[in-house]
This record gives sequence, C-alpha cells and structure tokens, in this order.
Amino acid sequence: MDSPEWNYADLNLTVNDYYESDNFLRASKIFLPCTYGLAFAFGLIGNSLVLFIYIFYEKLKTLTDVFLVSLATADLLFLSTLPFWAYSAAREWIFGSVMCKIIRGLYILNLYTSMLTLTCITIERFIAIAQATKAHICQAKRMFWGKVICILVWVVSLGFAIPQFKYSTQSDYDKSVCHAVYSSHLKELELIFKVLQMTIGFFIPMLTMIICYSIIIKTLLHSRSFQKHKSLKIIFTIVVLFILTQLPYNLLILLRSIHTEFYLDYKFDCAVVITEAIAYLHSCLNPILYFFIGVKFRKNFQKIIKNIRCVKHQGIMKQWQTTEEDGSKTSPASHNVEATSMYTL
Repeated sequence: MDSPEWNYADLNLTVNDYYESDNFLRASKIFLPCTYGLAFAFGLIGNSLVLFIYIFYEKLKTLTDVFLVSLATADLLFLSTLPFWAYSAAREWIFGSVMCKIIRGLYILNLYTSMLTLTCITIERFIAIAQATKAHICQAKRMFWGKVICILVWVVSLGFAIPQFKYSTQSDYDKSVCHAVYSSHLKELELIFKVLQMTIGFFIPMLTMIICYSIIIKTLLHSRSFQKHKSLKIIFTIVVLFILTQLPYNLLILLRSIHTEFYLDYKFDCAVVITEAIAYLHSCLNPILYFFIGVKFRKNFQKIIKNIRCVKHQGIMKQWQTTEEDGSKTSPASHNVEATSMYTL
C-alpha cells in the first residue's frame, strides 16, 4: 500500500512531460493541503461528536454501537496523520524516519480497521435482521463475542500495518519524502503482501457486504416491519460510500504495484492523487451520514444542544440572581442616605 505521498524518485520524463508534470506538482501543492485540511477539521469535530454520543448518551447499548465507536476511533487515528501529509505535500517531509514509520503505519491501520469493522457491522446487521429469532435469544453472547471480534480486528489490522512500521523511512531526492523502502530480495514478497492485503483487507470484505446486504434487502422486502429497520439506511450508505471512495484508489495502487512502468507516468500520478484525496474524505463523511440518516444520532445531538442551552440559561439566571442580591443589599443603605438628606433639609 502506498503512502499519501506519491513517489518522486526515478522519474525519467521528456521535456514536455516535465513541464506538464511540474504544473501538476505545483497544483497538487495547493490541492492536497486544502483537501487534507478540510478532512481533518470536519472529521475531527464529527468523529469526536460520534464518540461522545455513543459512549456517554447511548452507553454502547448495542453491538452496532460498539462497532461504530471502533470505526470513529480508527478514523480519528487516521485524521491525526493528515496535518503531517498536508505539510509534506506543500513542502517536503521534515519529520524524520521515526515519525514516517508511525504515520504510515497508522494510515494502514485505519484503512483495514475501517474496512473490517464495516464488514463486522454488516454481518451483525445480517444476523439481527435475517436471523432475528436467534439474534434475540443469543443477545448477551453476541455482545461478548462482538467485543472480542472488535479487538481481533484491531490486532489483524495491526498485522497488516507492521511492514509500514518496519520499512517506512525518510529519503532525500529533489525533496525529502516518506515512503516504504524494500530491499531487492524482498520485492517479490512486497508484491505478494500487497495482493494479500488487498484481497483480505478489501475485496473479500466488499464481497461479504454485497452478499449480506442482498440477503438483508430481500428479507426486509418480504417483512411487514420494514419501517423498524431505519437504522439499516445509515449502515448501508456508509458501506456504499466507503466502497465508492476506496475502490478507485485501491485499484490504481494495485495496478501500479503489478505494472511498475506506471511509476514513470505523471498522468497516472494525477489519477492516484485525485482518487487518493477522494478516499481520504470518508473519514469526515461518516459523521455527516450519522446526522442526516441516523434518527438516534440526531436525537442525541439535539439533547446535547438542549443541555448546552440549559447550562447557558442557568449561568445567566445565576448571574442575574447574584446581581439582584447585590442590589437588595445596597438598597437599604441608599434609602438611609436619602432619608438623612431629607431630614437635614
């Protein structure tokens, strides 16, 4: 898996390609930092709100809540890397090899945690809807094993991220970049590992989602209680959005891993940069989907707004009462002064 930074090394371009590539690089120095900055700002606020609502208001009542908290946590980890990539895109990587390992590792950790967590949510919804009777009987067990699976997802994702933690480093070309460097005898192993990552971390989960949701939709269409499953819309939309934003970028990266000549094609780099920026937006789009589609999320958000207003109202009332008490204390003294003045007159 490539980092959020294309490879500048080994470019052997013609004169025309050089100028076109130079224009592309200049444009990307504006486009990428702006995209990363927007994703970071909206994603940080939105995902923090998701964690606050599901932990303190919903109290993690359902297994889906647990998975959504895991998803928001993964998104926040990823968002924490964007300021580094934004600066690197605008100028160069100046944070050293250790930070390069951490940032690239967190990126891969988020990518697979998100995909595998969405797969778990899909399977959980499948059991809850397509096999409702069994799900109701085994609810306590499902909650326990769901939490265990949630931990395993993070462990497996960490396993996928280990090569990035190990082989990522800062290199100096015409500018300093952060990328993974594999020795010559590990090149074939690198390709095998990338294909394995793409298969287990993307294509198999995507296939699982398509099959599960096909069965779920079929079940709901034959059910009279279709309106009771409004929560399905948010999960379904999140999954579809994740696939639409991630699939183009992942396909391009896989294609470039197989055909290394694409490293020399600046037009291919343009496509990678654009699809990469689209892929990164998913971390800030999920909370927006929660708000517009999730009834439960909207109600809890409204509760927070009401609580904030109540706190402000109580503060104003206390301030007004304090002012009134101070006024009542000074009032007798002013009456005495006025009486004395009149008496002397």
